[in-house]
Amino acid sequence: MVSQKVAIKNPTGLHLRPAGELCKQAMQYKSLITFKYGDNTANAKSVLSVLGACIKSGDEIEFVCTGEDEEEALKGVVAAVESGLGE
Repeated sequence: MVSQKVAIKNPTGLHLRPAGELCKQAMQYKSLITFKYGDNTANAKSVLSVLGACIKSGDEIEFVCTGEDEEEALKGVVAAVESGLGE
């Protein structure tokens, strides 16, 4: 298991388009990829789970990856968030 915190830079937070981009990135890996926000945990491979977390601009989330490609998965999803998820 590996984890890393990252701040959401998107001006409107994780609405539908960036949530879809995050899920698309996460689905490229075999590992279980979740993120923690406050007391909640969301599945990064589920658009509804990501949207349900109601992440706003400036919020910090912690990705947690568990599985055979966990290191690569963590680097991939963190890089995607840091690049703005297509926005």
